[in-house]
Amino acid sequence: MRGFFQTLSEKDRRRYAALEARRLGRGGIRYVAGVVGCSRRTIERAADEMKHLPYDPAAGRVRRVGAGRKKSVPPTRPSSKI
Repeated sequence: MRGFFQTLSEKDRRRYAALEARRLGRGGIRYVAGVVGCSRRTIERAADEMKHLPYDPAAGRVRRVGAGRKKSVPPTRPSSKI
């Protein structure tokens, strides 16, 4: 769990910890906080935060438009001379 947890962004770490804590039930917050090394209050806040998420949280972008790897072959425009 720790290895996966460390690959996540800060926001996703909080949410993942809250999900795992809820899945474990009673005592889950304390257990997950001890395993991943974050505050119990952080997990509680993330659980509250998740209650108010929009329907589609994946709609927000992680990268700016145009960021990332460029295409190896530039796109060609269709010819208007037919």
